Amino acid sequence: MSEEIEKPPAPPAPPVASAAGSPVPVAGGWGPKGEVRSWPVVAILWIITCGIYGWFWQFKVFEENKRYSGEGVGGGVGLIFAILIGIVNLFLLPAEIGNIYAKQGREKPVTGLTGFWNLIPILGFFIWIAKVQNSMNALWES
Repeated sequence: MSEEIEKPPAPPAPPVASAAGSPVPVAGGWGPKGEVRSWPVVAILWIITCGIYGWFWQFKVFEENKRYSGEGVGGGVGLIFAILIGIVNLFLLPAEIGNIYAKQGREKPVTGLTGFWNLIPILGFFIWIAKVQNSMNALWES
């Protein structure tokens, strides 16, 4: 008589890691939430540093969105866009945020069209930052 030996079940697959080493959600799951930031502080730091904080902020938010949703361009590509063709991120960032909301089955508070607020001199920049950062904060607080 031959007896069959049962093999133990295979261990679960380890989480997939992004280039930054952070886990990326798989199969529709959600990753870690990002940092809640005050939009006035973001705007003031952006102005005081002559845009350098803006590059840092864009890197961080694109990276947080990528880690959370598993989709989007990520921090590195977002930073390259910010440095080389900054106008792209004015439309791309709110589009990515809106897509995360849609993926959750929620109404999009911002879309790619939100970038057009920047056509209003000075005031449009503040409106854009407020809309984008408040939308991200609502994601991280929910």
